[in-house]
Amino acid sequence: MEQIRNFRDSGFKVSDIELFSNISTSELKSITQQLSACPVVRAKAGEIVIDSHTTGACLYVVLQGTLAQSSNTSRRQLENSSIQYFAGECIGELSVLDEEAHSATVAALTDAELLMIDAATVWRLIDESNSVARNLLQLLSFRIRATNAQLRSRQKVGEFYRQLSMVDGLTGLHNRSWLNAQLPGLIENAHATDRELSIIMLDLDYFKKFNDQHGHLLGDEALQAAAKTVSGGLRPNDFAARYGGEEMIIILPNTGKESALIVAERLCDRIRQVRIFDEDEKILPHITASLGLATLTENQDGSG
Repeated sequence: MEQIRNFRDSGFKVSDIELFSNISTSELKSITQQLSACPVVRAKAGEIVIDSHTTGACLYVVLQGTLAQSSNTSRRQLENSSIQYFAGECIGELSVLDEEAHSATVAALTDAELLMIDAATVWRLIDESNSVARNLLQLLSFRIRATNAQLRSRQKVGEFYRQLSMVDGLTGLHNRSWLNAQLPGLIENAHATDRELSIIMLDLDYFKKFNDQHGHLLGDEALQAAAKTVSGGLRPNDFAARYGGEEMIIILPNTGKESALIVAERLCDRIRQVRIFDEDEKILPHITASLGLATLTENQDGSG
């Protein structure tokens, strides 16, 4: 960045700077005098103004142009940044206050003119003007709230994708990752609460032959139909997961062997009645399934 003039020659009013808004005329006159010799610099579009890897004892005020916070300085990244700074706004105040490294990288989105206020001048303005101190506190409060809102939004997005990563894209059942993450906890909870837990292993019969004879698209439809049938035959507190290609696992909390056997027989019968259609609405052979049942015993863990 290159210096192009001093602030007194910029023609910019101090009252138009966010940090110095709602301040009495007498205080503004004093502030203007203290800022008169501060340099105004030009930042070209894409040029870094603040680097997150460095410290800086300087506060920047945008007089013209726009700055943006971003991980890199490509124009697309800067334009898509959710945090941008416009004329009258300032950046770098936190590093002036705590003398630590900048928390983010800020670059010029467009050609910009910036007022540079050194740390000593900033502290002198704070000491001499309660209004400046108040405005700075309000600015920091606003930015903290905005950052918190952004973090909450990212957490929600992260949770959405985490949940998405735990669902099998074809069947809509939980996937193997979910099973590996949740089953140990379900087993531990069953032991801790002295409650029963049963698991049904379901394998569609001759599924490879079905795929070979009717094609993988109809095979996928058969899997989806079977998964829908399984989900529809469970209680709200039961779980179903796709374990492998045509293998599914049903987890039945608070369920002993006899009750689990009833569930297994019911699912077997329902799957046998599932109808699969081809493109001409021709009914294809019924699918069947083989099911195995296991009930958690005392001192047994997830490894068997």
